[in-house]
Amino acid sequence: MTPEKAGTVFIGRSPMAAKDEELALRLANRHGLVTGATGTGKTVTLQVLAEGFSRAGVPVFAADVKGDLSGIAMRGEPKDFLTKRAEEVGITYTPDSFPVIFWDLFGEKGHPVRATISEMGPLLLARLMDLNEVQEGVLNIAFRIADEQGLLLLDLKDLRATLSFVAENAKTLTQEYGNVSSATVGAIQRQLLVLENQGGDAFFSEPALVMTDIMRVDRSGYGTVSVLAADKLMASPRLYATFLLWLLSELFEELPEVGDLDKPKLVFFFDEAHLLFDAAPKVLLEKVEQVVRLIRSKGVGVYFVTQNPIDVPDRVLAQLGNRVQHALRAFTPRDQKAVKAAAETFRPNPKLDTARVITEMGKGEALVSVLEGSGTPSMVERTLIAPPSARVGTITDAERAEVRARSPVRGVYEQEVDRDSAFEMLRRRQGGGEATARPAPRGEGSREAEAPAGPWGRMPAEDRIPVPPPSPPEPRTRSVPRVPRTGSTRMTTTEVVVRQVARSLASQVGTQLGKAILRGILGGRSR
Repeated sequence: MTPEKAGTVFIGRSPMAAKDEELALRLANRHGLVTGATGTGKTVTLQVLAEGFSRAGVPVFAADVKGDLSGIAMRGEPKDFLTKRAEEVGITYTPDSFPVIFWDLFGEKGHPVRATISEMGPLLLARLMDLNEVQEGVLNIAFRIADEQGLLLLDLKDLRATLSFVAENAKTLTQEYGNVSSATVGAIQRQLLVLENQGGDAFFSEPALVMTDIMRVDRSGYGTVSVLAADKLMASPRLYATFLLWLLSELFEELPEVGDLDKPKLVFFFDEAHLLFDAAPKVLLEKVEQVVRLIRSKGVGVYFVTQNPIDVPDRVLAQLGNRVQHALRAFTPRDQKAVKAAAETFRPNPKLDTARVITEMGKGEALVSVLEGSGTPSMVERTLIAPPSARVGTITDAERAEVRARSPVRGVYEQEVDRDSAFEMLRRRQGGGEATARPAPRGEGSREAEAPAGPWGRMPAEDRIPVPPPSPPEPRTRSVPRVPRTGSTRMTTTEVVVRQVARSLASQVGTQLGKAILRGILGGRSR
């Protein structure tokens, strides 16, 4: 039997209170937090939550940092420690398996995941390459020039060619946009080389990921669990964090407003969440806070998984209503601060010394507080976490290959395509010969590179200069409708870009941009 009651995800049982701890599906889009020291059971808790959401027909996206989450694709086995825990929490252990799609930025352990330079936008690219404010300003100018010149920015060679064009015309551009030095462009080019060496050339290309492919429900009514193989990706932590943030922003841009639903349309687990916030600039943190706050109304729940609650900024932490806190070790002053912070974030339980219990819990135990009723948090309870129904641990290469072979997106993303874009266009303009691009095969998932306006500085497709390629590919149809514009006012291309860059460029690139007005808080879409 499955432990879930209708409309809930079963987490475990509190022996002291003699009650089940359950997460209400209708409040699951109010986000959550799973924390605890290494080895205390965070990954197992993540799997239990993912299984519960999948059973309820909710698609899940999660990064598999150590390879342990891959076992969710295989039927579990009734091992002694699992059946014992099932008895302790008052359920019958029932082995199960779940529909899984494996993804991998490098295309080795899953379907390749790709995005275009245009979709990523200058703000996230600047974060990815660790650019300073001056360099970020020049990158914004490059995006602006590409838009005005009708140059599609799809991959790294497109961005590199556009930056070379900016450097060659620096004197002319300086008169209109402020100081653009060849030295700054050269510094950005060097960072692009580093990014390419980290595997960025494989990620920035087409066909780009279509969001509906991570929002599937199988024939049995189970939500598909999209598992990102991140063990190799973690060697490039900045790429890992930026990719997940980009994916979150794409969901925010593409999904329509739906308000509060009976259950989420997708649950997104952000493992190793501290990588997102470490040394992040203030403007990026503000955008993260805005996306997390507003994506709830799109039917998406975001769950951060990290070791200490202090890894997450207070303004983001305040939006995470469902919390599972595994044990913390108070060996250092920072550890003691984390214990105190964790204890203070829960609704107090007069029968429980929260700070003391945090340091005493064993593996598979956690303090749990979930939203209930009208959205108020429940009193914190010491909880035995339920056992997963699927396999706990890794799977073999043969088993992974079997899962990939029956994937519903098999063959869609495997073949990389190279459309006619900025690199080829600039080569033709400069008389450097005909730079040919491989056209996208029909039906292979190619889509237009222009992304809707978003928090990372991209331009709305309707504001771009249309420059169709010589042999236009057949785009893959999006089944998720875009949010239409409202109102009668439409911003110009200049206004949209200047809105994004004015704040960071006002002191670096001259008075013209300094006089621009920052319009809106998310993207270039007027609302």
